[in-house]
Amino acid sequence: MLISLDMREYLYFFCFIFFSVIFCCFMLFTSSILGGKSLSRHKHTPFESGIVSVGDTCLHFSVKFYLVAMFFVIFDVEALYLYIWSVSIVETGWAGFFEAFIFIMLLLLSLFYLIRIKALNWAYK
Repeated sequence: MLISLDMREYLYFFCFIFFSVIFCCFMLFTSSILGGKSLSRHKHTPFESGIVSVGDTCLHFSVKFYLVAMFFVIFDVEALYLYIWSVSIVETGWAGFFEAFIFIMLLLLSLFYLIRIKALNWAYK
């Protein structure tokens, strides 16, 4: 039975996936058999860089930290889009320029909106 070239490529891919899964299972199984077992009462206590934790490990962060992180991710991804646009500016021409201009204006509009609703204000209320 002859296998076409397309099917052969799929066969190689599925063989790769199959042997990767087998290899991962083998490593997990081997480490569980050969690995050391700790039966002491300190097995489930937190351990950080050789220092035993003291005090409450439940820290509460302000929501403002998460907001700033989300704003950073949003504007960082948009900066990535602008970088990709700048690499292909010759191919996009004037139409691409105006699309990028509208995109930048939307970014500035959203930034001004965030400033207006005081989402970036760190002062206590």
